[in-house]
Amino acid sequence: MRFLQIVRVHKFSGLLLACVSFGAQATEVALAGVFPGKALVIINNGAPRALAVGASTPEGVRIVAVDDAGATVEVDGKRRRLVVGEHAVSVGATGVASESIVLQGDSRGHFHAQGAVNGVAIRFLVDTGATSVALGRSDALKAGVAYTRGEPRVMETANGQARGWLVSLDSVRINGITLRNVPGVVLEVDMPQALLGMSFLNRMDMRREGGALYLRQRY
Repeated sequence: MRFLQIVRVHKFSGLLLACVSFGAQATEVALAGVFPGKALVIINNGAPRALAVGASTPEGVRIVAVDDAGATVEVDGKRRRLVVGEHAVSVGATGVASESIVLQGDSRGHFHAQGAVNGVAIRFLVDTGATSVALGRSDALKAGVAYTRGEPRVMETANGQARGWLVSLDSVRINGITLRNVPGVVLEVDMPQALLGMSFLNRMDMRREGGALYLRQRY
C-alpha cells in the first residue's frame, strides 16, 4: 500500500556500492566486492574487474590493500578506503571531500536505501514525486520526532486524504551522507516504508548511468 504518489522511479536493485572519484577529469571507482587478496571494482561504469593487491589499471587505479570489509585504492597519488555497501567518498579537483553513493534497483524498478533519521535506522524508498522526506507514525515515534508540534496539514495520498504534520528532521542519513535540518512530513498513519523525497534529493547531484543512480552531496 503506497501513501504518497510515486512517479517515475527508475529500475534499480537495492544494493549500495562504495565509490570514489578523483580530480577534474574524474575517475570513478566503485567497490562491488572483495575476495582474498583481490577487489572487485567497477571503473567509470565499465564491466566489473577483479584486481589483485598491487595491480594497476590503464586508468591509473591501483589496489593498495584488501581485507574482509573493504579495500584501499589509489588514483593519482590519492588514497581512499572503500567499504562495500557502507561508506563512499568523492574527491573533486579542489581536494575537498564530499559524499556520494550508488543505488542499484530492485526487480520492480524501485530504489531502496537503508538510512537513519535522528540516528535511528529507517529504510527508505526513493521518491522524486514526494516534496519532502515522509515518515509514517511508527517511524517518526521510533526516531523521536515530536511531530504533533509541527504544522498540521491534510495530505493528499494515493489512498485519499490523511492528516499530517510538517516538521524539521534534525538529521537524515543515507549511507555516508548525512544532512541536517531536513524538511519532512509525518503522516498519522503507518507507511510501508519512509519516502526519501526532494527535500533531501534537491541537495544531491543525481545521475543515472549504466543502470545505476549516483547521488553526490552538493551542500
